[in-house]
Amino acid sequence: MRDLKQLVKAYDVRGVVPDQWDENLSRAFGAAFVQVTGATAIVVGHDMRPSSPSLSRAFAEGAAARGADVTEIGLCSTDQLYYASGKLDLPGAMFTASHNPAQYNGIKMCRKGAAPVGEDTGLAEIRDLVQSWIAEDGSVTVPGVEGVTEGVLTQQDTLQGYTDHLRGLVDLTAIRPLKVAVDAGNGMGGHTVPTVFAGLPLDVVPMYFELDGTFPNHEANPLDPKNLVDLQAKVVEVGADLGLAFDGDADRCFVIDERGEPVSPSAITALVAVRELARARAAGEENATIIHNLITSWTVPEVVAEHGGKAVRTRVGHSFIKQRMAETDAIFGGEHSAHYYFRDFWRADTGMLAALHVLAALGGQDGTLSALTEEYDRYAASGEINSEVADQAGRAAAVKAAYGDLAGVSVDELDGLTVAGADWWFNLRASNTEPLLRLNVEAKDPARMAELRDAVLAIVRA
Repeated sequence: MRDLKQLVKAYDVRGVVPDQWDENLSRAFGAAFVQVTGATAIVVGHDMRPSSPSLSRAFAEGAAARGADVTEIGLCSTDQLYYASGKLDLPGAMFTASHNPAQYNGIKMCRKGAAPVGEDTGLAEIRDLVQSWIAEDGSVTVPGVEGVTEGVLTQQDTLQGYTDHLRGLVDLTAIRPLKVAVDAGNGMGGHTVPTVFAGLPLDVVPMYFELDGTFPNHEANPLDPKNLVDLQAKVVEVGADLGLAFDGDADRCFVIDERGEPVSPSAITALVAVRELARARAAGEENATIIHNLITSWTVPEVVAEHGGKAVRTRVGHSFIKQRMAETDAIFGGEHSAHYYFRDFWRADTGMLAALHVLAALGGQDGTLSALTEEYDRYAASGEINSEVADQAGRAAAVKAAYGDLAGVSVDELDGLTVAGADWWFNLRASNTEPLLRLNVEAKDPARMAELRDAVLAIVRA
């Protein structure tokens, strides 16, 4: 019997096809999604992975069997699915494994208005319902429901509507011509970028725009530095003003400056926050709220305060970001992982909208991107460092014991262990799925950061 706890994660479904799941199981997830949410109509989309069309169609069939009408939008980015969920006011399902290797696939689900479905907001119920339909031999039988009229499957193209919505949120009419290298990683950026960028004064240098879910060039995971190397070289080679790298489902965007150097997602968060605060102020909204997770740079809350906003710190993860955005009516939220959330995009994350903000900011002045982002890069950061440990709680407790009682040091456990001094901080968090502790360190200068990083790692790895 298959144990779905290995397949259903905290925020989505993610596993190897067909070893861990297949069309029969996807059909069951479609039926369970409708049953748990009570939806009478849903929207479904998929990425370019070889298994995505058939898994997506099976999910749609399962949903229709439970009486829901299904709008299939076909090939799309994850944020394009969120657009469809928001615009059509329907629950949605996106078939993608994001940045994972080719053999993986998954489902990101949301309620109407792109509201997240996570472990605490319906995903555990969906998992348990599907689990109840799996027999001892692993076969899946979805029970029928008497009196239910099967729903209708229809197709709709939402790419132009998605484009028009994004372009309506950022004024790009007066920007100067820019040369931009774009690495789509053979993912969905190759589908969305040509339409979204059409008609703008951009000389686009495309890289790996062919939709290919086998990822023949490199993994579509820009968070791993090795997957940025080709783009960094291309930016320098062609003299581009900047480079943009999208992950597999194109909901995240990483930025490279004209020197071929990565711009930290914290700096992008600060840059976009400044622009969104100005936009809110122009609409009469003063002291607007910006959300940032607790391992973004200290630069972010500093910049937000300097520009008349209110910074609110939250846990890592999109469900926490979206929840706090709803509670505070925040206009924007950013994470260290290059997820960017916008109130005017149903509080959902869209790397494409963040990219348009960067293009507008750079194209609205004559300087370079490195000069533009310099004021948003005030601290030395370690990046996330993973350590495999047998006793996560014990090692974290040892670090807390070493630093918790020091004079002038604050400690909190909002998400893992965060320890802060006058001009430095670090966060140590346990992975939910692996025997890992994740360390992020930031300090005013590189030497202090390195010293602190090495000291904490010595305790973690003792």
